[in-house]
Amino acid sequence: MNREHNLALLREYTQGESLLKHMYAVEAAVRAYARKFGADEELWATVGLLHDFDYERWPDPPDHPLQGAAILAARGYPDVVIYAIKSHADYLPDCPRVSQLDKTLYACDELCGFITACALVRPGRLEGLTAASVKKKLKQLSFAAAIHRDDIHRGAADLGVDLDGHIEFCIAAMQSIAPELGLVAGT
Repeated sequence: MNREHNLALLREYTQGESLLKHMYAVEAAVRAYARKFGADEELWATVGLLHDFDYERWPDPPDHPLQGAAILAARGYPDVVIYAIKSHADYLPDCPRVSQLDKTLYACDELCGFITACALVRPGRLEGLTAASVKKKLKQLSFAAAIHRDDIHRGAADLGVDLDGHIEFCIAAMQSIAPELGLVAGT
């Protein structure tokens, strides 16, 4: 379950650059939370990295994430990884988010996508992006309209973190891999 093995699986099922970058962003945020919570960084990063690896092939619920869960099980991934990935789908009633890992993935998923959208419309990209500017864009329902604002608010609440602090935390995690995300000023 090392990162190179995870990346090979990811690239086997995902071609789209924006989806790959989304999974890298979520991986960075979930890994940072693992460090903060004193959890297994590699395990948590695996969940963040692979949470949407099946989405291109099976975008419709419940195929996503159930097809991916079956692939992960067949390849010997631990149950904790598979369950956390399944739990990020609100439409799977038999997979409630119970662990801190489950809640962290859910809290980071939509927010990282929204932060990316915010960064892409700024000349400085992630540099200088603040929670205040992200929250202002959250109120603008026409901006990144496909991102579910309720999921962002519910994710922070379920994780037990302040929304402003959570946004700042995820921005910082994403800044640590900004070149990989293509979110550096001038790009």
